[in-house]
Amino acid sequence: MTRRRQHVPWKAAGSASESEHSADDVVRETGWVFNNQTGSDLSLADFVATGDNETVAYLQAFGLMDERVLHQTIVEIGSGIGRMTASFTRWFQKVVACDLDAAFLERCRETVAQFGQPDRLQTCHVADGRTLALPDDAADLVFSYITLQHCHHDDGLALAREAVRVTRAGGHIALNFRTWVAQDAVLWPTGKLVRATWRLPRVGPIIAQRRLTARLGWQANRLAPTEVLAALGESLTDVRIYRSPKRRSFNLPGVGDRTFEGVHRSHWWLVAEVR
Repeated sequence: MTRRRQHVPWKAAGSASESEHSADDVVRETGWVFNNQTGSDLSLADFVATGDNETVAYLQAFGLMDERVLHQTIVEIGSGIGRMTASFTRWFQKVVACDLDAAFLERCRETVAQFGQPDRLQTCHVADGRTLALPDDAADLVFSYITLQHCHHDDGLALAREAVRVTRAGGHIALNFRTWVAQDAVLWPTGKLVRATWRLPRVGPIIAQRRLTARLGWQANRLAPTEVLAALGESLTDVRIYRSPKRRSFNLPGVGDRTFEGVHRSHWWLVAEVR
């Protein structure tokens, strides 16, 4: 498969993570892709702490956090170096961390070894960026946060279908997407231009490792709820959309409309039960 342009910063970060001596150095040197912070005072512990707060907040908001998770399997699409994964392993019986870059998964295992329950962790390399090497009905919950917006449009929809495929009947998906906002009149063409520069010899990888250009270029798609739900067909029930209180309702018939303060105005979550 041809490597997508938006994969460039992730591959660059993966290569950088392999060359660092410690996980703390990985966080400091590759913050331009994993989070919005940089600086010599950052540590892996700080990085994981942000994930600890968000995992519980989101799962509680979605009604997916109760004593049943102690016996469930969660598949995380886009684990990175384990910011949220460590927290998941403390709650779920089994966690399958999936990512595009094998180096990230190696660091993810190290993160979980320090801050989670490594005996509960399994990893899955998403080598082609669109399919999960997992059997049908493998998960009780599939979760993805700030990942599907970085995929090529068709790959994002393919991974959403994969999320449904690997979830058992009666299980749930909780998938985060980015959709259109007014600023995209500027951000969208600028992002396309930035991604084009990543293919330039020598200077491309350097540009891809700058936080501003990475943030502009990695947002490779905008997916509206109607488009995602059309791709998933009749495979879902109890469909709910969670949006920012600052964004108007999508007004979709038969779809629950919920708000949550933790959702960015340009994002939305699809939370649903799989038939």
